[in-house]
Amino acid sequence: PAAVIEEGIFSDFEGMNIKVNKKFGENDRYLDQIIIHKKSRLQKNTTVIKAKSGELVSSEGSDIVQLVLKDGHYYEDVVPKSGNQKRNFPFAKANFETYTLNIEIPEEDKDLEEERNVRTDKMKNIGRLIRDIDSLEQNNKTLIRAFSENMIDRVGIFNPLQEIDSIEIEIRKARSEQLSAKVGFEDPKDKLGVDSLRSAQDIMSLYPEFQQTQLLATARNSVTNMYNSVAGKKNDIDRRYKIYNMHILSLHKKYALGLSCIILFFIGAPLGAIIRKGGIGLPLVFAIIIFLSYYFIGVFAGNYSKEGNIHPILGAWLSTIIILPLGVFLTRKATADRGLTDFSFLAQRFRSLFRFRAKNDHK
Repeated sequence: PAAVIEEGIFSDFEGMNIKVNKKFGENDRYLDQIIIHKKSRLQKNTTVIKAKSGELVSSEGSDIVQLVLKDGHYYEDVVPKSGNQKRNFPFAKANFETYTLNIEIPEEDKDLEEERNVRTDKMKNIGRLIRDIDSLEQNNKTLIRAFSENMIDRVGIFNPLQEIDSIEIEIRKARSEQLSAKVGFEDPKDKLGVDSLRSAQDIMSLYPEFQQTQLLATARNSVTNMYNSVAGKKNDIDRRYKIYNMHILSLHKKYALGLSCIILFFIGAPLGAIIRKGGIGLPLVFAIIIFLSYYFIGVFAGNYSKEGNIHPILGAWLSTIIILPLGVFLTRKATADRGLTDFSFLAQRFRSLFRFRAKNDHK
């Protein structure tokens, strides 16, 4: 811990700023003229501690370091609870002969990405990307499944029909007939016969006009609410799957980039060997054109894959796949010591073709 503390300047040390004039002794454990600013939850320096001397005390295997301060002063701003107390600027002050601070040292193998709360896919390493891809996939599936079940319940058209006993049907009919005879009211449900309803108009005709208006308004509101729910959830799901695609794209780009470096090497080296005329300028022009083509193909493919137009794995590897045949072609040309624009084989084909036709004409 003493190595973190610099002499003469404020050093950030486990949530506080500490300054010492001098360090001495074994492992610089003894400190002289110490000033400490402790940070609050709001990252404000509300506590100041000054001491004439101090000592860092720790035991082997422990993650706790004790900073023992001697002959000093303690000052702390008190957070007021009311507006009247704010005007008085309350604070606490004390003198001490010995004051001990317990400081917890974090583990060395702590994941720095988790500590920094890395959220962007480009800053995550391969292990973190693999874990996050699996989590995102499961979360998206769970979200879609829950939303689908919710919409099915709201619509109700897929709910299984309840089986009603024939005896219960007869009892209901008898009760309805008795009620109709006494009150003179006929339930619209009693008008329903087997295969008697062929359209929505047949259903609406069973109800009075004022109830028809209410039913239509209720149905319209239900459909509008469900449409808005689906539209809002669609945007949320699209955003989630875009993040999911970006993670897959970043993961495979890390692999594709390594292979691309090798392929570009097998493109650049043969270019210098094949193009003998024009000095260094002509191979450089070809190399720039090839690299820009590779770069822009990768950018366009990445943008398409983020939106889900193509699979993110293909988006990450597309530019590498395109330049791979070019690297093989140029490498074979260089090993065969043939020029890039060597069309002599075509001339030989034409000569042999004309010779063959000339022989046929003589015959």
